[in-house]
Amino acid sequence: MPLSKYKGYSLRNRVFWGFMIVCLISSGASSILSFWLLEKNAVEQNLTDQQAKSDALMASLDYAVSHEQLESKDLPRVLGNKIYEISDINKADVIIYDLKGEYLVSNKDSERVKNERLPLMILNDVLKSDRRVDFTTFNESLQANVVSSYMILKNNTLEPIGIVYFPYYHSDSVYLSVVFNYAKYILIVNIFIILLSMWLSWAVSKNLTKALTKFSELINKLTLFDKDLKPIRYYKNDELSSLVKSYNKMILKIQEQKERLSFTEKERAWREMAKQVAHEVKNPLTPMKLTIQNFRRKFDPNDPDIVEKVDKMSDSVVEQIDLVATVASAFSQFAQLPDKHDEEINLNREIQSIIRIFNDDNIFVHANREDIQIMMDRIYLNRIVTNLITNARQAADEGRKSIINVDIEQIQKRITISVEDNGIGIAEEMFERIFEPNFTSKNSGMGLGLTMVRRMIEEYKGEIHVRSELGKGSRFIVTLPTNL
Repeated sequence: MPLSKYKGYSLRNRVFWGFMIVCLISSGASSILSFWLLEKNAVEQNLTDQQAKSDALMASLDYAVSHEQLESKDLPRVLGNKIYEISDINKADVIIYDLKGEYLVSNKDSERVKNERLPLMILNDVLKSDRRVDFTTFNESLQANVVSSYMILKNNTLEPIGIVYFPYYHSDSVYLSVVFNYAKYILIVNIFIILLSMWLSWAVSKNLTKALTKFSELINKLTLFDKDLKPIRYYKNDELSSLVKSYNKMILKIQEQKERLSFTEKERAWREMAKQVAHEVKNPLTPMKLTIQNFRRKFDPNDPDIVEKVDKMSDSVVEQIDLVATVASAFSQFAQLPDKHDEEINLNREIQSIIRIFNDDNIFVHANREDIQIMMDRIYLNRIVTNLITNARQAADEGRKSIINVDIEQIQKRITISVEDNGIGIAEEMFERIFEPNFTSKNSGMGLGLTMVRRMIEEYKGEIHVRSELGKGSRFIVTLPTNL
């Protein structure tokens, strides 16, 4: 059965969609992983930048207060002017509080920050830690995240003298812009990869299933009646090569079995033929023997009617001898069909001419065309049609009027000749046997007529079928190529 019948579940579709699913999963996974790595890298980069800025700022402040031993109250004097320089160099705002959280000095406008005091919670957290303390908030006006960093400022004797505050700004929009740019490029790349995968999966699945489809068709067509079983030529050393080897081995075994079967069938056919010939010959020999024996027993040379009796006996013997000759002639014709002499024949006229021989008004001819031509031997055609009509007449039902319809049709390059009767019909179990040699359902005859008809039809690469129903009649259908 062709693979195309299982369109939704074929191996080709499974291979194709397997490729596509793997491609889509890999593309989606790579995109998600890339976004995650990008986000992680952005966070780490922000932390690195913040750490670098805080280290640089504290280094500048430590240097500024390292020249003398200072206290918290000295910071406005020492850093009053330097804090602007430090702020510009580090590009960061700086506010310094004392250890109580009171404002001391800043690069910003003192009027804006001098009244500000560190919240007690933040002050306690900073004093308890020897490291930088960060608090993150979101600035609505700037639309950016603000990390407020607090660090302890120490003098040259490493005593705490102040608390340094500087804000670190970073915007998610920068990160998002990078993500969007990346998404644009990764989308283009993924589309290209998907299209490439579609083409590759289509090509691979096509090449894979092409060979399988070919093998499937060959196996489906494989029968014992094939005259020419050819092995598959496949030179690739892959998984399919084992299938090809198995198929070729099967071909060899089938050919061997065909030869054995053919020999057995021929032997059986000739045995049956010999039995049939012997049976048909014995039928006339027995009455001949009885007639001669009876004549010999009653023979009286002085009988005045002896001449008449000899004539009657002679006629009877000659009749039986003619019957033996008829049997021999029939079997001779069956053994070898006459030579064909093909000629272009008008089927309409030729079949009408054959039917006129029967001189039967109950035989009707129908045709779908007025001039149906075929290249065929005239004698073959005559014997085929004559035999079928004769069988139809002999199958007549005594309870009703016999009607025989002969239909001739030509459809494109095929010609159909059907002979239909309304006779007694044929039992269904006899359909396959009626074309066998020696099989007959009549009280007389040798059962060779339909066998010869089929042989002559097969000589022209045609076919013959029968349809029948008991009590309603039979229809024999002959199909032939026009061969013109």
